[in-house]
Amino acid sequence: MSKEHRVDPQIQVGLLVDPAGFPLEMHMFAGNKAETTTIVPVVQTFQERHGITDMVVVADAGMLSAANLTALEDAGFKFIVGSRMAKAPYDLQEHFDTKGNRFANGQILESKRVMGVGAKGRERRVIYQWSAKRFVTDNRNINLMERRAMDIAGGTSQMRKARFVKTTGTKPEVDEARIERARMLAGLKGYVTNIEQSVMKGQQVLDSYHDLWQVEASFRMTKSDLSARPVFHRDEDAIDAHLTVVFAALAIGRHLQEISGMSLKRIITDLKGVRSAKIQVNGDYVVIPAEISAELRELLKKLQRG
Repeated sequence: MSKEHRVDPQIQVGLLVDPAGFPLEMHMFAGNKAETTTIVPVVQTFQERHGITDMVVVADAGMLSAANLTALEDAGFKFIVGSRMAKAPYDLQEHFDTKGNRFANGQILESKRVMGVGAKGRERRVIYQWSAKRFVTDNRNINLMERRAMDIAGGTSQMRKARFVKTTGTKPEVDEARIERARMLAGLKGYVTNIEQSVMKGQQVLDSYHDLWQVEASFRMTKSDLSARPVFHRDEDAIDAHLTVVFAALAIGRHLQEISGMSLKRIITDLKGVRSAKIQVNGDYVVIPAEISAELRELLKKLQRG
C-alpha cells in the first residue's frame, strides 16, 4: 500500500540491476499481482533478449517459497536467496546438541533441507552465518517483544497480534517456547542456494548476497532522488513513459557515480553551486565567471572523460 496512505490504484515496479547496482531493465506490473510471480518472467525475458546462458538470481527472503525456487531452477537459473529462520533449529540440531547456541563471530555452518511437500520437495543447500553485531540487535528486539508479550498477558496492554503471545482458550499467554527458540537463533542469518559447494564456497555465497545493498540503493535513488513515486498518471502509456524517464535518469546517475567515485547527491549539490553572473551597469555588461575549486575541476574532468 502507499506509504502516503493514498487510496489511488497501485502499480508494482520491478527493477533488475547488475551486482554494482547499474539498472538493466525495469518492468511494470498491476498492483494486484503478487511480486513473487513476477521474477521468473522478468529474468527469462532478460536472458532471451541478451542470449545469456549462465545467470544467478539473488533475492531477499520475500522471494523464498518452494514453488518460486523450483520455478527458477526449472527455468535453468541458479539462485541465492535469504532464508527464513523458522527451520534453523532443526537444520542445526547437531550443533545445538553439542555446543548449544555458542558461535564464533563470522562462523559459517551448512546444512541441507528439503523444501516443498511430497514428490515436489527438493533438497536445498542452506548456509548460516553468525554475527556478534546481529546477535546484539536480535537480543534487543527479542527483549522488547518479550516485554510486550508480558504486558499483553498481564492485561496492562491491549490485546493485539504479537510474536511471543499465544492464546489458550480466550486468555493470552507468553509463548516461552517460542522465546527460547528465538534466543537460540539470535545472531544467525540464513541463505538458500542451488549452487554446489564445489562451485561456490559458503563465504562466496554470502558475499554475493550482500551485494543486494546495491539493489536497495538503486531503489532508493529511483523512489526519492528521481521522484519515481507517487506517479501522477492514469493511462498505461503515460505511466510507462514516466518510468522510462526515471530508468534513464537512474542509469545516468549510476554512471556518474561510477566514474566520479562520489554519490549522486554529492555531485548535484557541488555542481549546483557553480554559477556565473552577467550584470548590466550603465548599459555595459559585466560577466562574473563561476568560481570553480580544484576539487570541482577534477570532478568535471572525470565527467568529461566519462
